[in-house]
Amino acid sequence: MVTPLPPLARTVLPVAGAASLVVAWQYLLPMAGVPAYIVPTPTAVFAVLARDAALLSGHFWPTAIEAGAGFLIGNLAAILLAVVFVHSRVLQAAYFPVVLFFNTIPVLALSPIIILIFGLGMTPKIVIAAVICFFPTLINMIRGLDSAGTNEHELFRMLSASRWEVFWRLRLPRSMPLLFSSLRISSATAVIGAIVGEWIGSDKGLGALIIQATFNYQSDRLYAAIVLSSLLAIGIFAMVVAAERLVVREP
Repeated sequence: MVTPLPPLARTVLPVAGAASLVVAWQYLLPMAGVPAYIVPTPTAVFAVLARDAALLSGHFWPTAIEAGAGFLIGNLAAILLAVVFVHSRVLQAAYFPVVLFFNTIPVLALSPIIILIFGLGMTPKIVIAAVICFFPTLINMIRGLDSAGTNEHELFRMLSASRWEVFWRLRLPRSMPLLFSSLRISSATAVIGAIVGEWIGSDKGLGALIIQATFNYQSDRLYAAIVLSSLLAIGIFAMVVAAERLVVREP
């Protein structure tokens, strides 16, 4: 049996691991002869973050709005559709294969179509972020709502519980762990969706900045934009984890 790590070690070890990689990046890559125009050092990236803070902030917030709105809309739509499907097997049998088909379309192929429909503003980026979040949450929410056992349903039936009471007191609480599992994944995919949309057509946002920095050979600015996109995904992830701690109670 593996001995669990103490709480302090679970906090210190990830920080130490990340710090060791940053130190290796700072010193070992230049010693290995990796050119700075390909992989700039962390100090060069942090210098760009400080020097170009206004520029980076101007590109960060559009992506944050797109990713946040797409995260909320995509997951909310998935939750509502999952509720419909578990209460109507006819609708689930009829339309779930259609949803599955749309999920097989690569987001890079779907993005130009969405931009053609909605134009070049924020709306298509929000839609792309919502689409990329939608399917994993739908699958997990359906599984979670259907996870209660036969004996539990029989107990609620014996207590003359209504369908609403069964949903609110049995199905929904049982779905929470799987729902938050998919929300943690969506915290990263929402940012990916927003950036992909900006790659297809935009002059604002971290995705647009990444393209501009790549073609202008500004590798330090490119890495700074990547760091900001990662921090955005981490921020959404942290909010999901905080909400999960409030909603999901350990047995």
